[in-house]
Amino acid sequence: MPTSEKMSFKSRDGHTLDARLDLPEGEARAWTLFAHCFTCSKDVFAASRISRALAARGVGVLRFDFTGLGASEGEFENTDFTSNVADLEAACEHMADQGRPVSLLVGHSLGGAAVLAAAPRVEGVRAVTTINAPCGPGHLSHLFTGREDEIRDNGEAEVDIGGRPFTITRDFLDDIEEHKLLDGLAHMKKALLIFHAPRDETVGIDNATRIFTSAKHPKSFVSLDDADHLLTRREDAVYVADVIAAWAGRYISEHQEQRDEPRAERDKPVGPRNVIVEETGRGKFQQAIQVGPSHHLVADEPVTVGGNDSGPGPYDFLLAGLGACTSMTIRLYAAHKKIPLERVSVRLAHEKKHVEDCETCDENGGKLDHIERWVLLEGDLDEQTRNRLLEIADRCPVHRTLHEEIRISTHFEEP
Repeated sequence: MPTSEKMSFKSRDGHTLDARLDLPEGEARAWTLFAHCFTCSKDVFAASRISRALAARGVGVLRFDFTGLGASEGEFENTDFTSNVADLEAACEHMADQGRPVSLLVGHSLGGAAVLAAAPRVEGVRAVTTINAPCGPGHLSHLFTGREDEIRDNGEAEVDIGGRPFTITRDFLDDIEEHKLLDGLAHMKKALLIFHAPRDETVGIDNATRIFTSAKHPKSFVSLDDADHLLTRREDAVYVADVIAAWAGRYISEHQEQRDEPRAERDKPVGPRNVIVEETGRGKFQQAIQVGPSHHLVADEPVTVGGNDSGPGPYDFLLAGLGACTSMTIRLYAAHKKIPLERVSVRLAHEKKHVEDCETCDENGGKLDHIERWVLLEGDLDEQTRNRLLEIADRCPVHRTLHEEIRISTHFEEP
């Protein structure tokens, strides 16, 4: 089960920045840095939910409070966009010193603009993801409409942002005006994934358009439909994490890292893979399935029982597992015995049949689960060989598991 631990590191100005590291179960296949939105913290819903979801998919994530925010030291009024970018670079340096080099940067809102600015300067970063991000820090100027003259005349002014007072200085205004983020995107040389909600009223969709057109390939855009700016709905945050994990695997996958490892290290046995199943919020039954770090599936129910039929049902997956195991077991045996088997295919069906004489009639209403399995064997095979291969089908590990006593332990998992 993924875990989370507190940690801290020093900014380049010497402030202690409070951080949290979301750790996957087992060895992380990659390390990610998550940058939160303007005036938010590392514990804002989107940051915590996406980070934990990525950890559940084998990707370790560091999220931290920028200087002057959350539990980090320093004064917010002494920070600006440049200092935020410097904090990101310090976080990446800290991770590298810990033997956890960051290969993916994820930024939400202004954090997205910050990771775009930091990415070219962080060695080892291969991919960048932005979520509802502005195309530059100058976008923030709308928050200070009507107060800019006061800020410039007095050097600072207190501004209400999201119901909280923040002191904004003249230096802050000058800094966001100076940054021309789009100019550097064409030379970033990192894979880019852009998420944006078309109905985002805080950062308009035109920002995503400008980022996308300014960047060079490989680049991708994903619409967040009716999500809000802060991704306050759980299903939106989980969806973002699912897509990031699938997309980033092409650039930060364990296979990419293993190409530089000695063969002896690559061939070490690994533990069992986790299977993670979560509701997507799309339809009544749809589930997102993550198998290990790289495989993504969808489960659903037929329309006749209230589902969308967007994926196989639970019993379909059960039959698929048995069928795949049957075919693999027959193939391994045939290869070992040098049997001229050309092709194997397995067809399966499941139903509950009424049985009058059964030991568990009181428990299940006199019905037993019945699976029919038909095995097609192609090749120059005599009858004796075909019968032997059919016997081998019953020895497949999944078949044997279904016939043996199975114990399932269920526990609560912390959100």
